[in-house]
Order: sequence, then C-alpha cells, then structure tokens
Amino acid sequence: MKKLLMATAATALCANAAFADGHSEVKIGIILGYTGPIESMVAQMGPAAELAIAEVNESKGLLGGAAVSAVIGDSTCVDAAAATAAAERLITSDGVKGIVGADCSGVTGAILQNVAVPNGMVMISPSATSPGLSTAEDNGLFFRTAPSDARQGVVMTEVLMEANIKEVAVTYTNNDYGKGLADAFQAAFEDAGGTVTISAAHEDGKADYSAEVGALASAGGDRLVVAGYVDQGGSGIVRSALDSGAFETFHFPDGMISEALTANFGSEINGSSGQHPSPSEELLAQFGELADGFDATSPFAPESYDAAALILLAMQAAGSAEPGDYKDKVMDIANAPGEQIFAGELAKGLQILADGGEIDYVGASGVELIGPGEAAGSYRVIGIEDGKEITAGRK
Repeated sequence: MKKLLMATAATALCANAAFADGHSEVKIGIILGYTGPIESMVAQMGPAAELAIAEVNESKGLLGGAAVSAVIGDSTCVDAAAATAAAERLITSDGVKGIVGADCSGVTGAILQNVAVPNGMVMISPSATSPGLSTAEDNGLFFRTAPSDARQGVVMTEVLMEANIKEVAVTYTNNDYGKGLADAFQAAFEDAGGTVTISAAHEDGKADYSAEVGALASAGGDRLVVAGYVDQGGSGIVRSALDSGAFETFHFPDGMISEALTANFGSEINGSSGQHPSPSEELLAQFGELADGFDATSPFAPESYDAAALILLAMQAAGSAEPGDYKDKVMDIANAPGEQIFAGELAKGLQILADGGEIDYVGASGVELIGPGEAAGSYRVIGIEDGKEITAGRK
C-alpha cells in the first residue's frame, strides 16, 4: 500500500486504463490553498486526499470498476472570488462529481453558497472549522471531517487552564476562521474563570506588525494566543513579539501548527503550547504506514484522506456517482451500525457495500459525524521543547 500512486497525473493513467476496459471515469475535485497562508499545510493535505483516490483505483471496486481521477483547484485560502471561480471550473468545465474542500472557512462558505448549493454539489471539507458553518444553509450537501472551532475553543481553554495560564491576550486573522475561533475561545475561557485582556484582529500580508504587537503588549497577559496562519500574519505577529520582547510564550491553534512553525522559530518559542484536530496514536500509526511522500501527522492530512474516502464510499452505497443520489449516504457510512473500516481498507469497504452490507467508516481520523454533518473531534495537544514540537497530551 505504501507504494500507491498519489499524484493526479498517475491517477489519470489509471483512469485511461479503466477506459480501455469499457468502464466510466469519476472525477473528484480537490480544492485547497495550494498557494496562500497555509500552503505548507496543504502540501500534506493534498497528497493525503489523492492517496484515498489512488487506493480506490487500485481496488477497481468502485461502481463496477469505474476509475477515479483527481482534478485540482486552488482555493488560495483567503480569496473568495478566486476560490469561487476555481470551484465553478471544477463543476462546469471538468465535470467533477464531488469536492474535497475547501480548506479555510471563509472560502469554504463562499463556495458552498455560490457554487455547491446552486449546482447540487457535495462538499466535504477536511479543515474548515468556523462555527458559522454549522448552521449554513447547505441542502444536505456540506460535511466536514474536522470539528467546529466551538469545540476547539473549549479544548484551548482546558490546555491553558491546566498550565495555570489564566490571563491571555488574543490576536486573530481578520476573517471567518480567526474571528469565529477567537470568539469561541473567549467565551469558553471566561466561563472557566480566565481573563482575555484584549482580542484584536490582524491583517495578513503586512511587512510590519509592531503596532499590533504594541497594543497586545500594553494589554498584557501570561501568554499570547495567535489564531492566525503560520505562512502569513500569524508568524509575523510572533516574530515581532519575540523581537520586541513583548511575549516569550504563545498558544497556537490549528492554523499555526505545521513544520513551518518550528522551522521559523525553533527554540525561541520553547514553552509554548497549542492544539490541532488529530486522531489517536493508533490511528495515526496505521495511517502513517500508508503515507508515502507526505507527513501523515500533519494537521488535517488524515481528515483530507477521509474526506475523499467518504465521497467515494457514499457513491458506492448509493450505487451512483451523482451528488443528489449519494449525499444522503454520507452520514450512514460515517457512523454505526456496520463493519468498521480503517485507513487502507477502502477496498474492503467498497466490497461490503457492493454486497449490500453496512459499514462504519473510521478512517484515518476516527470519523464520527454528528449534528449537521461535522466531526465530533479529538485533539492533539502540543508543546515546544528544545525547538521541536512534541505531543503533550490528547483531548
């Protein structure tokens, strides 16, 4: 399994072989921020989604032997117009039958309302976490394998309180993700008896964050919570805070956690903390055995694999690649009852469904969909020691 083809071009070769046998092709769109403020994170997420597609192709078990090809779109993470245009191309020009994505909450909401709902297209986001998406009008088309930031706000509170950090300053990227997370965290933190000295937005793309850091420093706090993007303003804030001596330690939510964080700051951020959605160690180890060419432990990589897998398994359950036919099967296959299906077992899941059986898809991230089709969620707590990221616990 470790040698499964993952690249889009390789997937297309499988599709051509299937055509030679008279089978049809199913196109799946993958729309993530291949450029933009989480580019380093998406470098792991994209291949993870393609891994699930390659696994299904190797099985030849989808809908009687249909091949699957991935079609890539760039959400940019932050440009709603560009993301919407990319999604429109995937549907109208490329003819995709499902979308893995988008990634960041603002562009995900824009695609959902402007493209997916009008076109009846299923979307499964591996990383859009804004609480506002829980109540979006989606006609049953939108799901996410990452938990809402309403949950992350509670987890952040628990991590900080357990470290006896009871007074913090908060800075957040000025978009749906940042504002939603900052608000959820502040509510949970204050309910637990903590104090938020300031909660202030920052804009991405600036060369100088000294004014923002000055305001944060004036408000004070035992730690600075940075609800931003590691490849953008979040790291700019941290650099300015370190250089000015405003803060020595930080708390990092999911948008800040990737290899780039310790590459940027190393031991300068020793003693800092954070968290991101993550499966159990057992599931991570199992997924890691499959990963070739990407970091299986990177935030939202397991969720990306699961988003693609859920679309394909739902198609099999419905006996159709049409979104209107399979959208109602997503919740069914993601939850009990049924035989549990883990990462690397997509062929088994496809066969059970083809035989009329039921599955409970666990996947790479421990999928359990609740409420409006979103993950219940578990988190990996991180610490920074000796300039390296460590696992400090799980929630």
